[in-house]
Amino acid sequence: MKNLKQESRLSASIPPGLAGQRLDQALSMLFTDITRSRLQQWIEDGRVTLNGRVPRKRDKVREGDAVELMVPPPVDSGWKAQSLPLEVVHEDNELLVINKPPGLVVHPGAGNPEGTLLNALIAHAPILKQLPRAGIVHRLDKDTSGLLVVAKTERARQNLIEQLREHKVEREYLTIVYGVMVAGGTIEAPIGRHRTQRTRMAVSHQGKPAVSHYRVMRKYRAHTLVQVKLESGRTHQIRVHMAHLHFPVVGDPVYGGRLRIPAKASESLKNALRGFKRQALHALKLSLVHPETGKRLQWATSVPEDMSHLMGALAQDTKLHN
Repeated sequence: MKNLKQESRLSASIPPGLAGQRLDQALSMLFTDITRSRLQQWIEDGRVTLNGRVPRKRDKVREGDAVELMVPPPVDSGWKAQSLPLEVVHEDNELLVINKPPGLVVHPGAGNPEGTLLNALIAHAPILKQLPRAGIVHRLDKDTSGLLVVAKTERARQNLIEQLREHKVEREYLTIVYGVMVAGGTIEAPIGRHRTQRTRMAVSHQGKPAVSHYRVMRKYRAHTLVQVKLESGRTHQIRVHMAHLHFPVVGDPVYGGRLRIPAKASESLKNALRGFKRQALHALKLSLVHPETGKRLQWATSVPEDMSHLMGALAQDTKLHN
């Protein structure tokens, strides 16, 4: 008999667009974060029911069919819980919203096995160790600060993944870019891996669709404060899109190019620009539909001290030269 102690249950109804598909194909479309091979194995193991009966993976589904999955407990990942500073903006039974500081890696990886947000999360809420990626459904780059949502249950995780896919999670960022933008707009340019430098992303016809809406918040003498709203969530999306527009993010070590100091800049501005050691990018606002209540929630956070200091120096420089 299977150990059901830590299993979780997922359920769904077959929508019209999937009617006539094989069960395993339909499930892979409904539960996109689970691989098709894993779903096929669960069908063979009797972990899937179709209208209350145990089906075969080649069975065809009809509109309105009820499917249910019993998700087995995850294998111990070996992640280490670490009591690290963690700014919790919101927490309930389903969600955690974190204000991530700059310099904190989100997920353990090569070169960062410990000291990450994930390590801090499982220390704060040990139940997260049972979820894939400890409930992290989207990431922020190491040197990007701001708001990030974490699921605390498998139901919430699947719900948030679906919301991200359907663009129901709204994310707004604040960034400082080189150059003076005339006006805001929308950039729709697909993003994929750089052809020769595999650690970089680039605008590419072979990439995945990516849309960023940007708005000018303040013009400085040689820089612009920009608010960016993501419609998609590709790796390095804002950094790549801004560089593609020839307004790269200040401090971006990959896409920003060399340090640029405006002519006749004050010592204060020179020091502020030289001392800013990360990309000037902050996840300012986050909005989503709560997986349990169905209500839309929104959070906002203040700009971190280092970026606020840079904004002040830019404003003072602009004032001096007007």
